[in-house]
Amino acid sequence: MAVQEVSTTEEITLLSEVIDRIAWITFNNPARMNAMSQEMWDNSAALLDKYAKDDNVRAIVLRGAGNKAFVAGADISKFGSERASKEAMISYDKSVAGFHSSLNAVAKPTIAQVNGYCIGGGLAIAIGCDIRICSEKSTFGVPAAKLGIGYKAKGIRELERLVGPAFTAEIFYTARQFSAEEARIMGLVNRVVNEVDLESTVGDMIARIARNAPLSIKAVKESLIETGKPESEWDLSAHEATVRQCQTSADYTEGRTAFMEKRKPNFIGK
Repeated sequence: MAVQEVSTTEEITLLSEVIDRIAWITFNNPARMNAMSQEMWDNSAALLDKYAKDDNVRAIVLRGAGNKAFVAGADISKFGSERASKEAMISYDKSVAGFHSSLNAVAKPTIAQVNGYCIGGGLAIAIGCDIRICSEKSTFGVPAAKLGIGYKAKGIRELERLVGPAFTAEIFYTARQFSAEEARIMGLVNRVVNEVDLESTVGDMIARIARNAPLSIKAVKESLIETGKPESEWDLSAHEATVRQCQTSADYTEGRTAFMEKRKPNFIGK
């Protein structure tokens, strides 16, 4: 049964629902290509924090409303109120950082379902997810050099981890938009599918993930979180504890039993 929630604003710029243990978060600002306002950053972070703690949620999908964009960067129409002063800029940057901190900390699988424009801040959201699946009409880019914007090293490093330094340089230096196929070749996306197949492809993958043992998935995600940091900052204690928990879990027994009985396992996350 789906549980649907919305932001409390009149515009309802964020939608979410949980179906069969999968949380679907939708950026709902299609009139502006799902461009992000400060409120959207804050509310999205709150949802991620909530689902991270919800044992009924095993995986999360992020997507954009409509068929034109995933997220086309920041909502420029809000700049007059959200970036009008130094204090406002600091507050806005804190909201963006808070969202990415929440996304990076989720110890559950995350998938970006990309259809259309995935630009600037939208690309940052997508690369913060574990997996990116896009439609063939999707385009990707970082227009910072066209706008005189300076990107911090952390954001550049996140992209470099995916596509390497040469492609990172090309993306930032040229500030052009790249096709879905170019993104696939660079390693920016996992796969490219027809637009009509996008939702079912994501749905099938995330359902398959959600059927697997939650503790096993958590162990992998915790490792990815830590090894994504500089090695001097690694703290693998939580990951190692989860690995040990897997070996003594009921799910471990269920997995072995189901294999011997040639049936699908029923994992409970314990």
